[in-house]
Amino acid sequence: MNINMLLDDLLISLVGTSNYPLPITEYHSLMGLMATVALSLAFSPSLLWLLFGAGLCLVEFVLPTAYTAVIMGVAAMIVAAVTPLMPSPILQVILWLLLSVVLLLLFRRLAPKRKTPAIRDAVEAQTISEILPGQTGRVLYEGNSWRARCSDETRAIALNEKVYVIGREGTTLIVLPDKL
Repeated sequence: MNINMLLDDLLISLVGTSNYPLPITEYHSLMGLMATVALSLAFSPSLLWLLFGAGLCLVEFVLPTAYTAVIMGVAAMIVAAVTPLMPSPILQVILWLLLSVVLLLLFRRLAPKRKTPAIRDAVEAQTISEILPGQTGRVLYEGNSWRARCSDETRAIALNEKVYVIGREGTTLIVLPDKL
């Protein structure tokens, strides 16, 4: 006796005891749904891990996760390979979590570090607003307007004065006036 015959018998017994008979089209739709559920239960754990890993890898195309989803997908595919040796689902999940963490740490260590653009030493800029003592103003630096403050908190810098950029704190440039 195969699964389709079992499902047919189950559905006929359910429909036969019902006060509302099902039309034949709904009967076949319900049979298709039950067959799909029965087949989904017949997937092997290795195939489920492979599908899960492929799904995680595909997530990277939709949501950029800095390769985290891809690494977790690769870990799931490794678990799929060792699933026949490890039949316990709990051990498989623990192995997947451990592999994900180890591969993430390894990838982060081996990935090239991004260099933050640094301000060159003593580059010229020009104020486009007055910089009052201890406050910020605006300077024109490399064609863009930047927020700036004077490194000498007691000194004011006038409008259209030449300054030297000596550092940066976040998006604020630290400047010194041309004429000390």
